[in-house]
This record gives sequence, C-alpha cells and structure tokens, in this order.
Amino acid sequence: MRLSTEAMLGRLRDTGDGDTLGGRLSRARDAARLSAKDLADRLGVRVETISSWERDRAEPRTNRLFALASVLGVTPAWLMTGIGRGPDDNISDGARNALREQFDLVRKLHEQTGEALAALEVQIERVERSGFRP
Repeated sequence: MRLSTEAMLGRLRDTGDGDTLGGRLSRARDAARLSAKDLADRLGVRVETISSWERDRAEPRTNRLFALASVLGVTPAWLMTGIGRGPDDNISDGARNALREQFDLVRKLHEQTGEALAALEVQIERVERSGFRP
C-alpha cells in the first residue's frame, strides 16, 4: 500500500493531543511544579519570554526547545507535536501500539521517499548524459 505524503501527515496530525506548543509547555511546567519565574531562571530567559511561548505569541529556538524539554522532563517532539513522552506519562498498551503504528507508517513513507529519490536521480543522470542543457 502506497501512502501519499498528505495522507501520512494527516494521520500523524490526528494522533497528537490537539493542543498547541504553548499549551503543552504550560501543562508541562505545571506538572513539574515550576512557576514561570523558576523556569525562566533555569533557562536564563525573561519571564515575559516564557509567557510569550505559553500564549503562542512566540516560539522557542531549537536550543531553548531542547533545554525546555530537559528541564520539564518531556521530549522535544511532545512539546512540538503532542506526540511522544509528555509529563508523567504512563504509556498504556494502546498508546504504545499507536506509537508503533505511527513509527511503521513513517518508516514506510521514508522508504517510499528513498525510492522516489532514486528514480529521480536516474532520470537526472539520463538527461545529463543526453547532453540536454536548459
């Protein structure tokens, strides 16, 4: 079975928790029992920055995202998408199976992408050997 990129992305979106990065950040901070000031101090940013992130008015840079995940005990993927280890998650068998299914779907899409890239590479080589130059 071939999956389109759009279908795959749609299936991945359906498995998130439906919240925003800011909402997940706020939930994780609450679960870690940290005030916005405590979190800001740990990250070396201003409280206003934390507030902006939690209200989805700004997004943390990659290095801050990883620092946030580390301090809050969640994965960066969970902060970004709601998929993965969130605060105090006890992964049930159903959730584990859903994650495995997602992983299998992404792996299949990755394989299909590799096949498409290889086919394109062959076509490019054929065009270049023919001497065609735009």
